[in-house]
Amino acid sequence: MTRKTATMDARPTEHDARDRLPAVPALFSGRRTELAALAAAAARPVRGRSPVVVLAGRPGSGRTTLAVRFVRSVARAYPDGVLFTRLSAPDGSRLPPGQVARLLLEQLGPVPDAVLVPGGGDGADGPACAALRRAQAGRRLLFLLDDVRDAGQLWPLLADEPGCLLVATTAGPLTGIEDIDPVILGGLDQPSAGDLLSGLVGGTRIGCDPVGAADLAEACGAGPAALRLMAGWLRSNPKAAVTEAARALSQAGPAPAAKTTATVVAQGGAGSRVALVKNRTLRSQAGPRDEALVAVPAGAPAGDPAAPGAVARLIGPAVRRGTGGPAARAAAGDGDGAGRGPERANGRPGDGGGARTAPGGTEAVRADGPGAGEAGRGRQGEGHERANGHSRPNTGAGPTGPGDQGRAGTPGRQRGGQEAEVAAQGPVPVPDTDPLSAAFDLTYRSLTAAQARMLRMLTLAPAQLADLRIASALVGCPAPEAETTMRQLAERELLDVEPPAADGTPRYRVPGRLYLRLVRLREGADRPAEVQLARARMLERLVRLVDSARQLLDPAAGPVTDPLPGPIRLRSAAQAADWLLGERESLFGAVGEAIGQADLDGSAGRLVTALLRALPLTGAAAPADLYQLHGLVLKVAERSGATRRAAAALLNLGDLQAAAGRWEQAAARYRAALDHARSAADDPVCARALEGVGECHRALGDPVRAADWYGRALALRQARGDRPAEARLLARTAEAHAGQRRFEEADREYRTALALLRRLGDERGRTVLAGALEALRQQAGEGSDRPSRE
Repeated sequence: MTRKTATMDARPTEHDARDRLPAVPALFSGRRTELAALAAAAARPVRGRSPVVVLAGRPGSGRTTLAVRFVRSVARAYPDGVLFTRLSAPDGSRLPPGQVARLLLEQLGPVPDAVLVPGGGDGADGPACAALRRAQAGRRLLFLLDDVRDAGQLWPLLADEPGCLLVATTAGPLTGIEDIDPVILGGLDQPSAGDLLSGLVGGTRIGCDPVGAADLAEACGAGPAALRLMAGWLRSNPKAAVTEAARALSQAGPAPAAKTTATVVAQGGAGSRVALVKNRTLRSQAGPRDEALVAVPAGAPAGDPAAPGAVARLIGPAVRRGTGGPAARAAAGDGDGAGRGPERANGRPGDGGGARTAPGGTEAVRADGPGAGEAGRGRQGEGHERANGHSRPNTGAGPTGPGDQGRAGTPGRQRGGQEAEVAAQGPVPVPDTDPLSAAFDLTYRSLTAAQARMLRMLTLAPAQLADLRIASALVGCPAPEAETTMRQLAERELLDVEPPAADGTPRYRVPGRLYLRLVRLREGADRPAEVQLARARMLERLVRLVDSARQLLDPAAGPVTDPLPGPIRLRSAAQAADWLLGERESLFGAVGEAIGQADLDGSAGRLVTALLRALPLTGAAAPADLYQLHGLVLKVAERSGATRRAAAALLNLGDLQAAAGRWEQAAARYRAALDHARSAADDPVCARALEGVGECHRALGDPVRAADWYGRALALRQARGDRPAEARLLARTAEAHAGQRRFEEADREYRTALALLRRLGDERGRTVLAGALEALRQQAGEGSDRPSRE
């Protein structure tokens, strides 16, 4: 009888710091060796920066689940907080370090607006990254950064603080940060795979057919995601034997055309490598495999078919071999079967995989993915690499180029002139030959038409995160029906269960490992007009929800003319505020996606307007949120030729930058607003923009230019008869003259402003200006008893 290793995680309490971590499946099996390797990597001392632990694995390997479990096991050693964020956008694009730093700073508590407002630079020297590094000083913080694309996203976040720990998950080992031993995930060992199936399907059903269970684990490549999908298939087919599931899986999936992949196997010692290029067809075709042995000499010319670039070209796009099970490990040259620990791959920073040249001879590395992009930890002066027989996750998004080095003068961190760039900007694909794809195909074909359509349409949800409000709008069905369908899909392991919304509404997420395949299915099964209609319904639903939230927060705004159906209605002001703040990411994602596609600007514009009205009512409208919303308004206005609206958006953006103390960026916004206002012949906006530029020059210590811009604004205000604004600009002009030590001109402007305020009856303003005038006269050397010449 096998020893059970599957465990059920306890959920964190409401006030536990770990509740920021993402939701992961409660049932967990195996990975004891990997957990030990993670603990050892976290305890390894480093110099000049915080320790970094890298967990690498292909989609479906369970890397996020394992990382969360490890972080929970060590969280108590970091009492100052556990922070989590994803470093890839929902579409798979790379988030810049500055944006990541702002997301993490928001979790640490109140921070200055100047840090969170975008526009100060998103690189290592930007205010957000610098503030995050300062915030780590003297603290014990634990960071979990999921789906890292390259080391250039990490090193700007690292502080010279050994008490903090950074755990990163990635599709491939990262290069560019010194002294990192990545823990690389393959498949589960056979006992752990069997325990996982037993926990998901039932011990009796699995225990009665151990051979079938072993066959099913083998067919799944012992990958956790594929095993979970097949467990869901078995639960939905209670009369099917486990052996039938293994047989059905081996026959599932589309029959792709024959493709060629390349596998470069590490052989030889430090001075030589041999590239073993296997030309093999996909598993849909039977027959022996062709193998050709290609030697890669040191310094091979670029035109040589065996040169590194040529080997990379031989590797087909997005075609990789399944990791895990005995057959996969045997094909990879791993003869000792299951139960081996995590791998370590060592490589020089920036070495993108394929055939690499070592001093003194030739080398070969295993290259098993697009571009053969695998490189591990780099050690200076090391003349060889270690590589074992396990298959490794290799994607084009893994390593970075040699331009990613640490900050100058900081030990243990490397950096070049620029941040590392990633060639592939989309999500890491799951190839058609992967067991995960076959398991998904088999499960998808067993869905009802309504379930399949719901699953496809949920790829349109913002951040692929949906509740019954979003799902019912996308599909066009009643909310209770949408909730039932999503629950059924989650039972089939096709949706991830997320923590509920603030009002207790269940939420689900489309797994990133299935996203690309679902998008392809949607593009093939749903007409573009249907997809656009679904997106429009979702946006209009969000507009109505935001408007109803505003009405609850501000009853004076009037009743909602078109109340929402009962199951999706917000019930109280507290619930409305919690919903607005809790769903902020989804709301911003929805409007950003709509504006990016440029086909639903009307609905997107209404949603932005509704958010600008509702968010300030919560009392927690961050300047960064307002900046993002006004930026979206600007994009739509410029695209539609609405110059007045574009000018107003630019003024708001300038005001936010000025409030953050970024005067140069604010001046640029004000000048752009002035150009738009002049083209629209809008004198009030022109005057406001001119005054804004003057304020920026005054703050930057340039009184001459400040007086010039104030004078232009003053002429427009006087022409329109705007007396309060005229008095304000006269006082500003006087301050600019005083900065140039032109005391007579400043005295004259102050007295003129005082006369205007006397006619307007503004006693408070007169008191303030009288004090400023007296201070000016004292500065000019005139006696304080000089009579006023009002």
